[in-house]
Amino acid sequence: MSKRIEWAQVRVIATKEFRDRLRNLWVVAVAVIFALFALAIAYLGSAQLGSVGFRGIDVTIASLVSLVIYLVPLIALIMGYDTIVGEKERGSLELLLSMPITRFEILLGKYLGLSAALASATVIGFGAGLLPLASQLGANDLYHYAGFVLSAILMGMAFLSLSLLVSVIAQDRMRASGAAIMLWFFFVLIFDLLLMGALVVSQGKLDSTIFAGLLMLNPADVFRLLNIFSSDQVQSMYGLATVMPESLTNPAILVSIMLGWIVVPFAFTHWRFK
Repeated sequence: MSKRIEWAQVRVIATKEFRDRLRNLWVVAVAVIFALFALAIAYLGSAQLGSVGFRGIDVTIASLVSLVIYLVPLIALIMGYDTIVGEKERGSLELLLSMPITRFEILLGKYLGLSAALASATVIGFGAGLLPLASQLGANDLYHYAGFVLSAILMGMAFLSLSLLVSVIAQDRMRASGAAIMLWFFFVLIFDLLLMGALVVSQGKLDSTIFAGLLMLNPADVFRLLNIFSSDQVQSMYGLATVMPESLTNPAILVSIMLGWIVVPFAFTHWRFK
């Protein structure tokens, strides 16, 4: 970058993106969806075991993890896929680029605005979802649940970085939307099937370190692992915990990898945008 970042301009772009999402009710809709699912899973998550009612925060989080892996990446990709290409089609991008603002500041402002919208919806939604159960939660439960919500936000930010990359590369909104859906299918549905196929082909002989390394190539799996290793009770619900090397069960290492999923696609997006 040829000059230092003008944070005032970044703030203006970010505020506009956030307000746009408020006006079109994105934040409200996502928050309501998260709240309803959180409340329903807290009460009904054990229905398949023949019981209904709140059975503890660990059981609730274990059930929510599977849901969030499907919802948050999809919402993040839909929120961001037309951020740049949409401005280009409307003709407003040329006007924006003619102003005394760098492309990095434009990208960073848009990314921060989208991240703030997604984070607000996530915190409000999952917070409101467990509000009726507040009297049954202890300090440790709240700490554990806050960690789950934070990890969901980080995963959403990772997929927002990927959606910005799609928006910069795509030639039009139609192709950008198709690429965003393909990314969702790949990371949420196909990736783990390919890993399971590799295990079957190798007849279970695939080295655990290699297997764990491959899991790091998917931010959705990093999110899953972050929540698996946050609680002994949750670990017991996943056989995956038995094959992970101890070096990759450290939450600090997993958070660092998730941050890499945020920074690297964004850096490549900036390079491509330039």
